[in-house]
Amino acid sequence: MVSRVRVWLNRTYAENVFFMDQLRRNPSDRAVEIHATHGDPDSPVLAAADTADLEPEGLSPAGYVEFALDQCARRGIDVFVPRLHQTAIVAHRAEFEAAGTALLAPTPEAVAVFEDKATAYEAVTSVGVAVPPWWRVRTADELVAAVEELEETGHKACFKPAAGAGGVGFRVITRSPFSLTHLSGFPGPYVQLDLVVEALRRAEEPVDWLVMPRLEQPEVSVDCLTGTDNRIRLSIGRTKNGRRRGFTLDERWLEPARLIAEGFGLHHLSNIQFRMFGDRPVLLDVNTRAAGGLHQLALCGVNAPWAAVQLAMGEDPGVIEPPFLGQDYTTVSGPRPLRPVSVPRQRTEEAEVLLPVAPVPAEQSTARAAALPLL
Repeated sequence: MVSRVRVWLNRTYAENVFFMDQLRRNPSDRAVEIHATHGDPDSPVLAAADTADLEPEGLSPAGYVEFALDQCARRGIDVFVPRLHQTAIVAHRAEFEAAGTALLAPTPEAVAVFEDKATAYEAVTSVGVAVPPWWRVRTADELVAAVEELEETGHKACFKPAAGAGGVGFRVITRSPFSLTHLSGFPGPYVQLDLVVEALRRAEEPVDWLVMPRLEQPEVSVDCLTGTDNRIRLSIGRTKNGRRRGFTLDERWLEPARLIAEGFGLHHLSNIQFRMFGDRPVLLDVNTRAAGGLHQLALCGVNAPWAAVQLAMGEDPGVIEPPFLGQDYTTVSGPRPLRPVSVPRQRTEEAEVLLPVAPVPAEQSTARAAALPLL
C-alpha cells in the first residue's frame, strides 16, 4: 500500500489554497494531507489545511528554523514548502533531511543571489539574459539623477525596493503637481517626484531602491520546475496584458528563464518574470518560490504542484509538456470558507486538543476565487 504524503506550507499567500487543492487532486491518486501554519488565524490557507498551527510571532530566523524542525518532527512532514524565512531554512537542508523532510526550495546560493534585485541583475547578465537599465539609489540626490537620466531618453521612471516581493513598494514617478485629480478614483502607483525627494531628505536612514524605466506589457511569468541536476522539467509562460491572461511557449520568454533556472540552481519551483523594454523582453524579477498563480497552469492540463512534490521526494516526473495551451482568461475573486473558530481546526486522529467545528455545507464550501475564460 502506498503511504500518504504529508506536505507543509508555512506562512504563505492566500492563493495557495489552489496549490493545496491541486495536491489533493493529483493524477497519481496519492493520498495527500496538508499541514499549514500562519500568523493570521483567519488565513484561508489554515482553513483549507487538514491540520494547522498558528506561528509564534517575533522569532529570529534561527528561532524560526528550530520551530520548523519541531513542526516537521511532530507532524511527520514529508515535504516542506517554505516561503517565510526561506533563506534561513534552506541553509539547514541537511537537518531537515535528517528529520525525514525534503525541502521544496532552491539552493542557498540561488536564494542569496535573487534576494537582492541589483545582485540578480548583475548575475543574470553573465549568462546572457537582458535586463533593463537600472540605478541603485539610497539618497535624494541619487534618485533625482537617475530620474533625470531616464527622462532625457524619453522614459518614465519608476522605483521599487532592492529586496522585496509581490510588487510591494513599487511606484511610478510623475512631475505633475499634486492636485484633486490625484484624489479622484482609486489610488494608483503614481507619486510626485518633489514629495519623494522631500520624504527622502527628512528620512533618518537611507533607502535601498532600484530606479528603472517603466516597462511595457505584456508581462510574462515563466513557471519553472527544475531538478537538483539543474535540468528543467517544466517551463510554461503565463501572459498578462491588462485583464487578459493567457499562456505561451514562445522561446523569447522560455529560453532566458531556462538559462536562469538551470544556471543558478533554482531547484524545484521558481517563477521568472519578464516585460518589454522597447522591442525586446527584459528580466523584471525572479521569485525563488512558486508563484501565487501557479495553479492557473491547470488550464493547460498540468498539475505543477504535484510534479514538484514528486520531484522533491525523488520520484522524477520527467520532462512535462503541456498537452494543450488553455484559452485566454481573466481572474475574479470569490468567497472561500474560513474556520468558524479562532483556533486552527485539526484532523480528529491527530489533534492534541479537539475543538467543535461546525460543518460547512457542500454548496457553500465550493465557492472560491477561480480563473475563468475571458468572455
